[in-house]
Amino acid sequence: MFSKFEPVFWKTMHSLLFLMFLVHTAWVATANVTNGCASKVKNIFILSGQSNMSGRGGVFNHTSPAGMVNLTWDGVVPPECQPNPSIVRLSAELKWVEAKEPLHKDRDVNKTCGVGPGMSFANTLLKSDPNIGVIGLVPCAIGGTNITQWARGGWLYNEMIRRTKAALQGGGTIRGMLWYQGESDAVDPEDAALYKGRLKKFFKHVRKDLQLPILPIVQVALATAPGPYIEEIRKAQLGLKLPNLRCVDAKGLPVGPDFLHLTTPAQVQLGLMLADAFVRTQN
Repeated sequence: MFSKFEPVFWKTMHSLLFLMFLVHTAWVATANVTNGCASKVKNIFILSGQSNMSGRGGVFNHTSPAGMVNLTWDGVVPPECQPNPSIVRLSAELKWVEAKEPLHKDRDVNKTCGVGPGMSFANTLLKSDPNIGVIGLVPCAIGGTNITQWARGGWLYNEMIRRTKAALQGGGTIRGMLWYQGESDAVDPEDAALYKGRLKKFFKHVRKDLQLPILPIVQVALATAPGPYIEEIRKAQLGLKLPNLRCVDAKGLPVGPDFLHLTTPAQVQLGLMLADAFVRTQN
């Protein structure tokens, strides 16, 4: 004899199994999207340094109706920085997602991010070589950071290496690193004097820990700085000699009203310069 509760039991079990099927299907679909995106990434680039790499293009003071002054991004994305199906970025959750401005919005979380050089760089590479494949950008820059904070073993350094290695999990090759940093080191004379040695050691450690002894690195010579020792920093950057290292000079690029951060048009131009310098490392 069937219990009068058995039809209810089997109906409940059927509903639970169907729900589990839906959950599993959704999980597989999500995994396939993530893994599918990752499997297409062939060219991985590290974006690192401080605020001008993170991107402050289009970030301005905004006064609220209550009289509060806040920094806000104007949301203007120039054509050179528009999203492209062949450009993805590694999110804070270590997943490949669509790359769009601001690239560092979930990394440099304590600051207001705007346009940086990354999208212009990637779009320029795709334009110059349509067969290059998918470009994966790994944002790691944090505004206001000193070169000592990027020393091997520190949190910033470890995070950059961790994120870069995670980017390789779905396949692909680390093609290069873009580095724009040094403004914070122009404040103190000792930091400025030691900058060249610290920078050289940093680049060597990155290459060693990624097991890429001739990893192409393109660094930026400062356009501006909040301290008086900018020329000492620029001299160190322009004078550093390492294999497969290129330096592009940002001096003369337009800066915003804070006299520190590059404007959106300047970031677009910088991306073009970085792409050109990277291509020259391949020759």
